[in-house]
Amino acid sequence: MFTHKDIEYRSIFVINCIKDRSLRVANGELLLENIEEKKTLTKLPFQKILALFVIGHASITTPLIDKCTRYGISLVVMKQNLRPVFFFSITAEANFLLRKKQYEYDKENLQIPKILVTNKIKNQLSLLRKTRLKTDNIQKAKEQCAAILSLIPNASNYDVVMGLEGKAATIFFSVYFEPFAWKNRSPRTKIDPINATLDIGYTILFNYIEVFVRLFGFDPYKGVYHQLWFKRKSLVCDLVEPFRCIIDKQVRKAFGVQQCKAEDFNFIKNEYILKREKNSDYTKMFYDVLIEQKAAIFNYMRQFYRCFMQQNYVSEYPQFLME
Repeated sequence: MFTHKDIEYRSIFVINCIKDRSLRVANGELLLENIEEKKTLTKLPFQKILALFVIGHASITTPLIDKCTRYGISLVVMKQNLRPVFFFSITAEANFLLRKKQYEYDKENLQIPKILVTNKIKNQLSLLRKTRLKTDNIQKAKEQCAAILSLIPNASNYDVVMGLEGKAATIFFSVYFEPFAWKNRSPRTKIDPINATLDIGYTILFNYIEVFVRLFGFDPYKGVYHQLWFKRKSLVCDLVEPFRCIIDKQVRKAFGVQQCKAEDFNFIKNEYILKREKNSDYTKMFYDVLIEQKAAIFNYMRQFYRCFMQQNYVSEYPQFLME
């Protein structure tokens, strides 16, 4: 488990290996090298590394894994879409006390689910307040979302919480993307370019949050809000909710300035499919905006971990508030 000193004095390093790179250990430091030019690009002292995120193509050596073991460094290798393909952490795997608390969590306890849903709707409301358009529909939506927020603390069961979350989402999407001839949010059906782009963004966000969930030793499959299904990473589904606003904001902005547009997609069998040559552009767009929030996401997960381990009061659980 991470100590206070680990979190205060060690950092997460993200290495984006767009081209082939090699990670090598030399003189007690981690060297990132260009394979073709045989040139050292950067040096990192192991004592300063809390976690190492490697995105893209890179060579991982046995000495590197040995150093990660010795210094308690989590090593994560991800694809360009941030999907983790390799996760190594002796520290996280040893955190059996955390997982014991996860498995013992009362599924009828709605306190943490209410925190997550409240945080999500607060951010949706914040995005609506910051839109430049001050239409009657937006004003009405803000009032309705605020009213839903006031109902969540007294929600009596799981279905009520789910219903309030869904109602707020419907209201939010109906006006937030209204300038783009929006129909409705329809996950995974790709009925229009915006829905298809949101799916891409949410998938990348999911992959990124999973890395942090594993970093602290949580079992990603045992959630507190989303129900358990075979192979469903329910805890990741839970902790994605406060951060969806990052993707929502980026997609609206990108379509507004024509960074994303309908011409980037092929219409095949009633679905909008992103053109292959545009994959890297869209991945980079979401990668950049999520990396900007690296510290905020880590701090949120650190506080969530501490509160869950210590069984803290609800008021002490973290909130990610969109600025």
